[in-house]
Amino acid sequence: MRRTTLRLLATIFLLLPFAANAQDWAKARLEASPRHREYVPIKHGDRTVQTFVVYPEVKGKVPVVVLIHEIFGLSDWAKSMADDLAAAGFIVVAPDLLSGAGPSNGGTDSFAGTDAITKAVSGLNPDQVTADLDAVSDYAKKIPAGNGKIATVGFCWGGGKSFAFATHRHDLSAAFVFYGPGPADVSTITAPVFGFYAGNDARIGATLPATIAAMKAAGKRFEPVTYDGAGHGFMRAGVDPGNTVPGNKTAREEGFKRLVSLLKDMKSANIPTTSNKTLAKKSSTPKPAPSCHDTSKTAAM
Repeated sequence: MRRTTLRLLATIFLLLPFAANAQDWAKARLEASPRHREYVPIKHGDRTVQTFVVYPEVKGKVPVVVLIHEIFGLSDWAKSMADDLAAAGFIVVAPDLLSGAGPSNGGTDSFAGTDAITKAVSGLNPDQVTADLDAVSDYAKKIPAGNGKIATVGFCWGGGKSFAFATHRHDLSAAFVFYGPGPADVSTITAPVFGFYAGNDARIGATLPATIAAMKAAGKRFEPVTYDGAGHGFMRAGVDPGNTVPGNKTAREEGFKRLVSLLKDMKSANIPTTSNKTLAKKSSTPKPAPSCHDTSKTAAM
């Protein structure tokens, strides 16, 4: 019995570093980047939102992307995603919406683990999130290297926030929603909304028909694409070396290509219309969907 217990404890201690550094691969990708990145404290009222900013290596002024993180906070993957978009030619500002919510008034990095982060993100006041995004968007519009056009790109929990923010902020050039639900009232949306959804994501997929109907009834532009064979969180899972679902990798590649193409169209006066129908990328071997909520059963969008 004693030997069994000792072996169990040894195994736990060996696994702890892997659990704590589950996104070392994302951190390594980021550290290898040649692009300029910095943290900018953006103040509004009595709050300061620590914001990760990445600049592309380009000539001329470009659109600015406001990246809204997953329910996992401003993780290494979220920062790596920001860098990927900067590599494609855009300025990216990624606020840590947990700024001041952690131990000693810290942000995402100050929390002890994933469960604590997801619980804290789930508990954020929606009005505070909107105010934070407003302040960050104001900052984004005034960046000297920016061309004055801004768009939101959100993932998981952040996908829902990207959609919801479009009901409030009327100077967005576009809102991009990755596997996030639509708001109850879409009547005040002015920007085109582009959706990216997973075929193996029944929870979010079940909300899509109602969102399509609501946007159509309100006369709003909504272009969702569903990637069959992919699961919830495919933009992260698709580049995770430990993920073995082929559909996630395919969806990540095709979704990123579509996102970049639409962002590049922001340099012109209008983003061209492609389709108002839900599209599907076919896969003959669909796999179970990994969820960006699977580490916290109580986390909500």
